[in-house]
Amino acid sequence: MNATMDQLGVFGIALLMFLENIFPPIPSELIMPLAGYLATQGNISILSVIAAGSLGSVAGVVPWYFLGRLLGERKLMKIAARYGRWLTMSPADVEHAGDHFRKNGKTSVLLGRLVPTVRTLISVPAGIARMPFGWFLLYSAIGSLIWTAALAFAGFGLGQAYGTVKDYINPVATGVLVVMIAIYIYRVATFKA
Repeated sequence: MNATMDQLGVFGIALLMFLENIFPPIPSELIMPLAGYLATQGNISILSVIAAGSLGSVAGVVPWYFLGRLLGERKLMKIAARYGRWLTMSPADVEHAGDHFRKNGKTSVLLGRLVPTVRTLISVPAGIARMPFGWFLLYSAIGSLIWTAALAFAGFGLGQAYGTVKDYINPVATGVLVVMIAIYIYRVATFKA
């Protein structure tokens, strides 16, 4: 990650944040604080870091939105009926999520962009509910801006102490990934349609 940001600058930050949304196991919680720290080195500004991170983040959720539009609620319910155990989602879950989203769509997108894991996945129900694309982009951009700014400023605030903290980040990230996999396995094992 560090090498990508060093070599590609703000484009590298945008690229990593785009990929973070396409492949959710790449955590923004590592990318943006590191980018904020790099801004303390004087090669890029903190505002450039936030802009690049936000832009990459929003670009990364657009494919998920269009996947939701392409699938639609009926197709997703059929997929959930067939593969629900592996998706840990039943057709009733899909229907409930659709109803909730139709009532609270804009708020769900805005607040969902502030919650790890949900940040990316909130785009699918937005597409399924056929939320107007302009509104989806606006609320995704606002939520992404808040999220990336908070993480970038955290890294920026750490400044020189980031060198000490970064030794702990990789083991913590690995631990979080292991816990997420364990939770998924548990949900698959205990799933009831």
